[in-house]
Amino acid sequence: MTHPFLDLAPMGAAEFAAIEDKVARLLRTEQDVVITQGEALLPLEGCIRSAAQPGTVALNVITGPYGQTFGNWLRDCGAEVVDLAVPFHTAVTAEQIRAALTERPDIDFVSLVHAEAATGNTNPVAEIGEAVREHGALFYLDAVASVGAEPLLPDAWGVDLCVIGAQKAMGGPAGVSAVSVSERAWKRFADNPRAPRRSYLSLLDWKERWVDGGRKALLHAPAQLEMLALGACVDRIEEEGLDALMARHAEAARAARAGAAAAGLAPYVHDARDAAPVATTLRTPDGVDASAVVAAALAADPALPVAAGGGALAHEMIRVNHYGPDARVEVVERCLAALGAAVRKVRSA
Repeated sequence: MTHPFLDLAPMGAAEFAAIEDKVARLLRTEQDVVITQGEALLPLEGCIRSAAQPGTVALNVITGPYGQTFGNWLRDCGAEVVDLAVPFHTAVTAEQIRAALTERPDIDFVSLVHAEAATGNTNPVAEIGEAVREHGALFYLDAVASVGAEPLLPDAWGVDLCVIGAQKAMGGPAGVSAVSVSERAWKRFADNPRAPRRSYLSLLDWKERWVDGGRKALLHAPAQLEMLALGACVDRIEEEGLDALMARHAEAARAARAGAAAAGLAPYVHDARDAAPVATTLRTPDGVDASAVVAAALAADPALPVAAGGGALAHEMIRVNHYGPDARVEVVERCLAALGAAVRKVRSA
């Protein structure tokens, strides 16, 4: 008996390259786009380990947990790391970036998360990119949560390494990701004797054996289902229209902030301009445990896209994930109604 998900013809190089071209169109980039066969942590780590080495001085911006992870990877590579941490209820500013770069003119690498779904903030990459470009550092951006939800223009913003994943605003698979790579970044990789080679983390292997070879011979058998899902995902975005998709995310985010008070909650990110369109984080009232509220809400409706904050934030933060198919006002309203009932239940317990 045949099965549409199992009995697939092998994916060839031309089809793989065509999906890369779709991703490049989505990013509006002329840079090389490499699709990586794993969740976005694969290219995120691969880029850092390819670019950083002893002697690298990195400005690592921390607006959530992923920034902390990037700093750990950079230190593992022997880089000197200058952490710029801001409270999770806000965003970093271009002025803060400029001040850090002025204080340390030897900084040659800047790592930043565009939108932090875990903390609900988003950073002004266009303005930050201008500051980084003026300084001359290599600019590495985690755009996993932002792609499809808000403007993302790696070429115009001077982003040298732009990593995306399909599982959030794009509404696609989690097991495949991509990175756009500038010529400056490729040179940095090639000049780094510690850059991974003959490794799943190696981007240089893809450069030399795939990109430079005219994209005619794949390095290994593609993750076929994920690749097909990624192609279909970009097709669906093109059908809806990228502007329409971003507008849908923005509308859901506005509804979440506007309806928070009625649920007995308050926006965790203070200023709406700093709030990410993919997820709205909410603060519980004093004495009300966020984990207990989320548990009660999920007990009533297990399909709700809500979660408690991670780590130390688990007792005070609730995250409403309104991305991809859930980027709709009706989904947000259902979440807030359930959370409001859960707050009342926890308070009365």
